[in-house]
Amino acid sequence: MTELLLTGMSSFLAGSMILPLALHVPDGFLSLPITLIGWVVAIALIAICLKRAQAEYQERTVPLMGVCAAFIFAAQMINFPIPGGTSGHLLGGTLAGALLGPWAGSLVMAVVFIVQAFLFQDGGITALGFNIFLMGLIGTFGGYYLYAAIRKALGWNSWRGIGTGAAIAAWASVVVASVVCAFALALSGTVPLNVALPAMVFWHMLIGIGEALITVVALGFIYRTRPDLIYKAPKNAIASRPMASR
Repeated sequence: MTELLLTGMSSFLAGSMILPLALHVPDGFLSLPITLIGWVVAIALIAICLKRAQAEYQERTVPLMGVCAAFIFAAQMINFPIPGGTSGHLLGGTLAGALLGPWAGSLVMAVVFIVQAFLFQDGGITALGFNIFLMGLIGTFGGYYLYAAIRKALGWNSWRGIGTGAAIAAWASVVVASVVCAFALALSGTVPLNVALPAMVFWHMLIGIGEALITVVALGFIYRTRPDLIYKAPKNAIASRPMASR
């Protein structure tokens, strides 16, 4: 009877708490230590990104950051269905990193999460620091450097390198973030790890496919029309554009 009750509670937790949660953690799901660690990492990340962005980026990057933030914000509002009666949406960390680099990309993602939390209650206010860490640091930094490594291995200036790197990095960033989120929930005593980890990872492996497709489609359009907007742009694509010869 006890085992039956525990099984039923685990199924309830997996269905009613984990699946709607996605990666935007709401208030009350994280313990105080995890919440504080999230805020410390998020504040340090934003401060470092501001300093590096000011030192490395030109004025033309600022309007691109605004456009990128608006696109990711709008794209995150569109849910795509996945099997099991639930849905997912774009996170955009790898896309932001591929277009702006890890520093400016992380700033853009932090702004998006702040607006979502305060205006749309998408993720908790107290959990905002952890959400920025989870999806900004892992999604943007982790996504960008994996994308860059694959792009370098397959051809830095080729669409094969850019597209393959973006697809793998976008998918992996979502899955890794879901693993970290599951451990944070378990350490906070919210959901047992044996419930949180398989539920989060399974669904986000599917959501990651949508993330990869949207990222590749968006980058593919930019590669064909304005390859110079890609961070560390492919030289051969820029040279082949008609305006480049003028």
